[in-house]
Amino acid sequence: MRNLLFPPILSCLLASTLITQGPPSRHLAEEKDIISQPELVAVLPRIAIAGLAIESSTFSPALTNEEAFQAKYAEQVFTSYPFLAPDSILRKAAQWIPTIIGKSLPGGAVTREAYEALVTKTLDSLKKHAPYDGLFFDIHGAMSVIGLDDPEGDFITRIREVIGTKTLISTSMDLHGNVSQKLAKHTDLITCYRMAPHEDAMETKRRAVKNLLDRLQSGKGKPAYKAWIPIPILLPGEMTSTRIEPAKTIYKAVAPAAAQEGIIDAAIWVGYAWADEPRNHAVVMVTGDNKEKVMSTATRLAKSFWDARFGFSFVAPTGSLAECLNKALASKKRPFFISDSGDNPTAGGAGDVTWTLQEILARPEFKSPDGPSLIYASIPGPDLVKKALEAGVGKSVEGYVGAKVDARYAPPILLSGIVESIVKGDINAEVEVVVRVGSVHIIVTQKRKPYHKEADFTRLGLQPRTSDIVVVKIGYLEPELYNMKADWLLALTVGGVDQNLDRLPYKRIHRPMFPLDKDMKDPDLSARLIVASDQ
Repeated sequence: MRNLLFPPILSCLLASTLITQGPPSRHLAEEKDIISQPELVAVLPRIAIAGLAIESSTFSPALTNEEAFQAKYAEQVFTSYPFLAPDSILRKAAQWIPTIIGKSLPGGAVTREAYEALVTKTLDSLKKHAPYDGLFFDIHGAMSVIGLDDPEGDFITRIREVIGTKTLISTSMDLHGNVSQKLAKHTDLITCYRMAPHEDAMETKRRAVKNLLDRLQSGKGKPAYKAWIPIPILLPGEMTSTRIEPAKTIYKAVAPAAAQEGIIDAAIWVGYAWADEPRNHAVVMVTGDNKEKVMSTATRLAKSFWDARFGFSFVAPTGSLAECLNKALASKKRPFFISDSGDNPTAGGAGDVTWTLQEILARPEFKSPDGPSLIYASIPGPDLVKKALEAGVGKSVEGYVGAKVDARYAPPILLSGIVESIVKGDINAEVEVVVRVGSVHIIVTQKRKPYHKEADFTRLGLQPRTSDIVVVKIGYLEPELYNMKADWLLALTVGGVDQNLDRLPYKRIHRPMFPLDKDMKDPDLSARLIVASDQ
């Protein structure tokens, strides 16, 4: 790391933050007080930005290619971070060198070719613009790559070979990511979301950047201690949502733990349940300069997670699809949401499993146009989309949908219905078509797309608030849907992100593992010190 000389005013600059992580003494000034100071022309730290993010289910037959990451290069990277807008305080606090940021919809394992292509481009860019004082490493933590264990650990190791071990790396992650010892060693500062659903995603990324700048500005550099504790628990996010207990209380303790004097950050990772890899399990990490506090805080957080293991339950009442449909039809609450959870594309499902839609269309209640209104979101069907474009709105259409990627549970469905709307979709869907079959309004897309906002429906002419039933390929409802629902059930359907973990053929995760091994003995939850990347 270069020897930097910071003007006094920069300490004020770096103290401004949207997220309070420590006592008032760590925060010296408001943003408005220092934005126009001329001293900012002094030497600033050089900080690179890089990262690849995806949740990859190894239980799905889908594969993820390079195009899916929708990579951003150079200046385009800044559009992913509102807190690094041109006139922002944090943008002015450093010389930023953005390389490549790639974020894919969750899906199947990444092809080795796609991974190597994106990593190579990142490393080439880092070589070109070196040296660096710091690097903001923006990842998810649940990427699976064909033929490679621990991709994030591999990625950061290769980054270290380019930028050296002295450069300070601050890593931001999803709490459903996984932290291997390799990743823990090669990163210096690390944090993850504290909410599920992830309403604090951007706050977390900003915190990672703020921690990095703080350590560079103060000259303290790498934390003196990094405590890492693996916890043999592997649960789906739908059982560990911070909306409900016990995760609500467990995660409520993280911010105060991180705010202690001598602590830089504290984090709890739930881990990713739908990949069969040795690194997949819960983890606690605490970083800081006070050894006793770092160790005891990590142990306390890990113990709180383990002690609560039997209290975790689904974020909504669950049942088979038939049970959920029966209850929804009998209920007077509208709209009644049902999560088609086993093929949830926001968790790694292929998104084209037709089993649920097949069951819905077979129900006599939905055969007539006058039956209970049901919106189904969604199913890919390029064959039907093409024919709908040719037929036009208001016309009859017939075409196959779904099961081109994951046909293990049901074959493609031949839909025959009326085209209600055709809309040019976003970069994920490309084209969206609504087809009515009986009283079921089916969203058919050119490519798979998750639906988690009211506008996703209304732009298609659908009114979810007045629909009797809304079935969405999702797990826990994202905030807008959650606030919209009058009632909600989580259907335990089949797919690559099956909520019933007992049905998944795990072979490579560490055992014993809760809840697969409910009677396992208490594990060793003592904190393990991880050596610094330059040791």
